[in-house]
Amino acid sequence: MQNTSQTLLQNPPVALAPLAGITDLPFRNLVSSFGASFVVSEMVASQEMVQAKKGVREKAELGFESANTAVQLAGRDPYWMAEAAQMVADNGAQVIDINMGCPAKKVVGGLSGSALMRDLDHALRMIEAVTAAVTLPVTLKTRLGWDDDSLNAAELAQRAESAGVKRLVIHGRTRCQFYKGRADWAAIRAVKEAVKIPVFANGDICSASDARNALGASGADGVMIGRGAQGRPWALQQIAHELGDAAAPSIPEGSAFSDMITGHYEAMLTFYGVQLGARMARKHLGWYMDVANTPVALRREVLTATDTAQVLRLIPLATTERSAA
Repeated sequence: MQNTSQTLLQNPPVALAPLAGITDLPFRNLVSSFGASFVVSEMVASQEMVQAKKGVREKAELGFESANTAVQLAGRDPYWMAEAAQMVADNGAQVIDINMGCPAKKVVGGLSGSALMRDLDHALRMIEAVTAAVTLPVTLKTRLGWDDDSLNAAELAQRAESAGVKRLVIHGRTRCQFYKGRADWAAIRAVKEAVKIPVFANGDICSASDARNALGASGADGVMIGRGAQGRPWALQQIAHELGDAAAPSIPEGSAFSDMITGHYEAMLTFYGVQLGARMARKHLGWYMDVANTPVALRREVLTATDTAQVLRLIPLATTERSAA
């Protein structure tokens, strides 16, 4: 896996964050088409994946053969994490990412995601189970800690590095903050100073200016961008370019922008099926129309249309006039 490891650590140091219901295969493919060097799948529940719970394997259309894609696994049981890791490895996954950062109540309530930061011994057993199960590079995504009284990301990072983790991503908030306030990029510096492996900063990074500030405050090796890519699938490559580490993307304007959206919409219909795909695509269409400054009435018409053929007719009307962003 030497080539994969090189891909994992290569410049430009800008990666796509996993976002549930958003960073599915159609969106990751679109982001990658602009030159993004590293993307992460939606979080997949390990036990449900192994047991083939309906919907999980569909999420696990994970771009297994793509060298720039990590498959993110979540869970609370080392056995199921190891089984899931072996399954995705056998299917051709290139990198496995462990989620210990998700703050969602349904995830934390199941003792997964950022709940694992409350028990570092158990978190370590999870990490060791995965690194022992596969020969792929394993990465880890966490928050700063559970709350302001338990900022233990640096300790977890040290233990994860010793267990074989190859890269860390730290969201600059605690679990109890959810997404409130501002990400504390400076607090990530303690993690960077505690380990030798690459550390990426995450949280509130939407522009090259944000990225520079995050890198300066944290000392991190790279940044991971989530919400900043919504409606702007070229954003990762654009930020990497402005940081001086990548070629400039060709940002679509006018009819090229609407053609890109049409292609994304059609890819979602194919991936999910027409009924589910149309529902899943609405949030993306909304973000694209934010970028395009679509008039309110036309925006409403696009988002309330139930016939996909009608949506496809409306997309050029709603998005062709956008200006550069």
